[in-house]
Amino acid sequence: MANLVNLEQVSKSFGIAPLLDSVSLGVQEGERIGVVGLNGGGKTTMLEVLAGIEAPDSGRVSRVGGLRMAVVTQRGVLPAGSTVADVVLAPLGVAEHEWAGNARIRSILAGIGIDSVGLDRGVEGLSGGERRRVALAAALVQDLDLLVLDEPTNHLDVEGVQWLAEHLVSRRSALVVVTHDRWFLDTVANRTWEVVGGKVESYEGGYNDWIFARAERSRQADASEERRRNLARKELAWLRRGAPARTSKPKYRIEAAEALIADVPPPRDNVALATFAQRRLGKVVIELEDTRLTTPDGRELVHDLTWRLAPGERIGLVGVNGSGKTTLLRTLAGELEPASGRRIQGQTVKIGWLRQELDDLPVKMRVLEAVKDVAERITLGDKEVSAGQLAERLGFTPARQRTPVGDLSGGERRRLQLTRVLMSEPNVLLLDEPTNDLDIDTLQQLEDILDGWAGTMVVISHDRYLIERLCDSTWALFGDGKLTNLPGGIEEYLRRRAAVTALAGPGPAPEVAPRSGASAVARDGAADRAARKELSKLERQVAKLDDREKALHAALAEASTDQQRLQDLDAELRQVVAEKDSVEERWMELAAELD
Repeated sequence: MANLVNLEQVSKSFGIAPLLDSVSLGVQEGERIGVVGLNGGGKTTMLEVLAGIEAPDSGRVSRVGGLRMAVVTQRGVLPAGSTVADVVLAPLGVAEHEWAGNARIRSILAGIGIDSVGLDRGVEGLSGGERRRVALAAALVQDLDLLVLDEPTNHLDVEGVQWLAEHLVSRRSALVVVTHDRWFLDTVANRTWEVVGGKVESYEGGYNDWIFARAERSRQADASEERRRNLARKELAWLRRGAPARTSKPKYRIEAAEALIADVPPPRDNVALATFAQRRLGKVVIELEDTRLTTPDGRELVHDLTWRLAPGERIGLVGVNGSGKTTLLRTLAGELEPASGRRIQGQTVKIGWLRQELDDLPVKMRVLEAVKDVAERITLGDKEVSAGQLAERLGFTPARQRTPVGDLSGGERRRLQLTRVLMSEPNVLLLDEPTNDLDIDTLQQLEDILDGWAGTMVVISHDRYLIERLCDSTWALFGDGKLTNLPGGIEEYLRRRAAVTALAGPGPAPEVAPRSGASAVARDGAADRAARKELSKLERQVAKLDDREKALHAALAEASTDQQRLQDLDAELRQVVAEKDSVEERWMELAAELD
């Protein structure tokens, strides 16, 4: 395979410390490379030098002749005065009717969510997340040799992240992507670059392989690296004990990984934590009774919701954009009153709320002062931790703790915000997209802290790895006004979303004025036939699910003395009932439309 881009002895500095120090590397045809490292460690700089946006201070960057490359940075700069259609479709150089008939382009626009943004909107009126999605779509619609992406999963929901991963794996073009999303990294990358200390270390495979390599390297390190080594082993244990991990390592390396983690206990003792949480919280935590949630303009998000959070419960909350996840979290926090119904809070509840916004930081203080402003010392698990120690665990070195808050980067402000929330010693944690702007090392430290944290937790995140790692149950808002429990977790959420999308059929085609009344009637007739065909399909589905439900009830009766078998059957039964309810609801919607 030919090299598309080569860096030879490249160095680059901003200020005193070098971000890249005599780095040599290359990108080959068809390679998919994930780039990881600490915030501020040089990942974006390396990406921009590789793409030609920044010139190196020394060394040489060479690219193959005629290289077709697109770069999507975090800056979100779009041409002034343009519409979304201008930005996304201009690189194609085709007329509207040509791209509208191209299934690949239509699927990209739908997958990235451009159809919800609107092709006719001016770019000046777009939010930061919408601008990022528009820039990403403009790159994906092109036929390229190399795609360079900086944090493409930011501002995408769980469904969007999965679509993007599948799309990138299916492309023939090479890929270099900076990402902190570990599931995405493990799914997409066949090679991982770690930018650390001015160097770039290269590893075969994705996140699982990189973690194994780090754990093995730490095992051979000095005793001063004990805490880092234990954290890497704990993360590797989680990977190996969960669903079958994606790995490119041969069998003997996998066996070495198993031996390395043989004495690592599970991340947390759920029973002990739940018992301790009940002593701290009592029986009532936060309860919503017959509540109705709406947007400021009156659009209904959730209706007739009764939800009671239990002591020690760890909940992951997912859903489509605009379904009301943040509104629900704000209601749980007591900041937003429900349109109807009531909210009940236990007397001993102390809420720690991590918002998406960074507007609650004291910008005139220094980092350590801002942490001490909340508390000097706290107890995490069975250990007492000082403000400086917690700040250091979340990525602030002693020297960095003296930095004014106003001089921090966005990622550092997010870490400080998280440190202050934990220093308040809450017994209920509400985390709204906690992974935004956090690097993988900080995420691992956060998970390690929360493993031993006794309290109730609700987490909104598009990072499916974090949800699966921290939470014991998953709930979803599908945009149907209900809060739905998902026994099968994120996988069930994605299956159900795929089923809804399939039942709804392909997205709407670009609007074209009808040629005549007769053609409109023909289209209505075609839609009617399609709806009746779908009704028949749904009826067959309901019959199959009904048979399965009966069989599970019979199996439950037979397995009355086998506790593990009972739990497995009960989980499957709940999943079948939920799926049956969803299919019946869709059947009733279609039947009402045809009446």
